[in-house]
Amino acid sequence: MKINEMMPGSDNVEFEAIIAKVTVGKTNGNNKSNYLNLVLEDQTGSLDAKLWSATPQDVETFIQGTLVKGKGDIIKYNGNRQMKVIKLNKIDATDQQKLAFIPCAPLPVEEMMNFLDTQINKIREKTYHDIVKSVIHDHREAFMYAPAASHNHHEFVSGLLYHTYTMVKCGLAMCDIYTSLDKDLLISGIILHDIGKIQELSGPIAPVYTLEGNLLGHISIGAELVKKKADELGFEGEKVTLLIHMILSHHGAKEYGSPVLPMIKEAEILSLIDNIDARMNMFEKALAETEEGEYTKRIFALENRNVYKPKKA
Repeated sequence: MKINEMMPGSDNVEFEAIIAKVTVGKTNGNNKSNYLNLVLEDQTGSLDAKLWSATPQDVETFIQGTLVKGKGDIIKYNGNRQMKVIKLNKIDATDQQKLAFIPCAPLPVEEMMNFLDTQINKIREKTYHDIVKSVIHDHREAFMYAPAASHNHHEFVSGLLYHTYTMVKCGLAMCDIYTSLDKDLLISGIILHDIGKIQELSGPIAPVYTLEGNLLGHISIGAELVKKKADELGFEGEKVTLLIHMILSHHGAKEYGSPVLPMIKEAEILSLIDNIDARMNMFEKALAETEEGEYTKRIFALENRNVYKPKKA
């Protein structure tokens, strides 16, 4: 059974899924025993699960990124679905096989990439055009399939590409409304704003932060990628500085990780579009796992709110 089909009250549900996250806990009382907090994931969604009385071998075997099959009972706990795992076995699988069990972007990769290629070719300013085109060319495969995060938003196969695709569409609409915006700079900044995530995260299968991701972060990684490419292509001056500023300021505030605040219109618009797209994705993810007329579980990244899913007329 697929995860999105698992409803509370269903017993002995058979499943195959990826372990997206796992932590080891200990039961209370005198006879303490290990248990596993699991997040199981397939292409239809994710589900919290518990494997009670976990053996040392279970702890060693059922690690993040493992493909498993098993049985479990679906219960409702604190208003949310949860699985009580009855049986769990590891499936030996290649990374390519595991991709079939991971949520992916809702649009074909080729369609999104073709759209971005078209927009890159429309960038008239040579500095921006050549830097963007060359950076994407150098990292095309990673850019096409990387997630945009390890959790919270666009944390699926091709999440980075989908996030960039939707943001470019928003950016084009903004340029139609606010005609004084430098479209070439805005679109270039959008396409490259999260490019550092191809090195910040380990990849689409149960992504974790790399050493560079933890120590440097995607903002500084992205700025360095652009600076190196500009040097390689022989570009310097204000336009290079403006493009790097777009990356450095795109989180919009220093408390959110940007070393500088947006100081040009295009950077301000980029930070707002980025925030809109991330938050809408968090809404969509939470609501997809919620019944009509009910509230989602609390979403930490949305100010710890419960979001309501209206009933259809």
